[in-house]
Amino acid sequence: MAKDYYAVLGLKKGASADEIKKAYRKQALKYHPDKNPDNKKAEEKFKEITEAYAVLSDPEKKRQYDQFGDAGFHQRYSQEDIYRNFDVGDIFREFGLGNEDIFGSVFGGRRSPFGGGNPFGGGGSCGGGGVHRAVKGQDFVMKLSIPFRQAVLGGERRIDYRRDGLVEQLQVRIPAGVESGQRLRVAGKGGQSPAGGPAGDLLLEIEVDADPNFSREGNNLYAKVQIPFSGACLGTSVEIPTLDGNKRVKVPPGITSGGKIRLAGFGIVPRKGPKGDLYAIVEVTVPKKLTDEQQKLLEELKEAGL
Repeated sequence: MAKDYYAVLGLKKGASADEIKKAYRKQALKYHPDKNPDNKKAEEKFKEITEAYAVLSDPEKKRQYDQFGDAGFHQRYSQEDIYRNFDVGDIFREFGLGNEDIFGSVFGGRRSPFGGGNPFGGGGSCGGGGVHRAVKGQDFVMKLSIPFRQAVLGGERRIDYRRDGLVEQLQVRIPAGVESGQRLRVAGKGGQSPAGGPAGDLLLEIEVDADPNFSREGNNLYAKVQIPFSGACLGTSVEIPTLDGNKRVKVPPGITSGGKIRLAGFGIVPRKGPKGDLYAIVEVTVPKKLTDEQQKLLEELKEAGL
């Protein structure tokens, strides 16, 4: 289910860093487990607002969330990424509330972000006698160009990349609807850990090639079609390219250049959410040279007020 981190904190998109911190502080103190013992609803709310704050309090994560929305953001960031370098210990320490101990019970035993550090990744202790976790290896980032249709429809793609001086081949699944700028994560294919921990991940930064027939906005596709001047006046039919081949549709009389014809459900089919639509953008063509007969007919139409 999609999340709206701003709404979770009672804010609107575009809230400032101070507003975000103030909103989290107010709600976190209200739902903190120390104030709500054995209250599962408060515990779930505390987890929800803490995740929202972990994203919105980090400038880069917030920028990605604002740009790509919830679905796009979570294609780039795992739960581990969300809590990396996250620390809200000061908020609770000044009120004398617990920070390390609650994380083990509320967040499933992971290392606490409330006393400093990464709850999912780095080493170090948790509180006074906590759990030590091995440091994860470095993530690698690689640009991956894919054809427009593969980005829209999804599929498999083989890639070659160099790791530790060796070239490896991977078969990567491309999810339907992926966009330029999104990152696909291949777990365990990054750098080796310096301390015997898990390897980092390979992050594939997607670049979608342009397509001669289509452009894209969100889950909607756009294609240009041309009709003659007479067709614009009288109506006509035209072949519109779709992902499944051309489709002939009627063009109503009186349409002008820039007018759109909507083919519902012929856009992108994402993994989650409704299908997009296809919009054919009409271009009315005007001949640069007329025959004598066309010239005569147009003169008559001009006399008739057309």
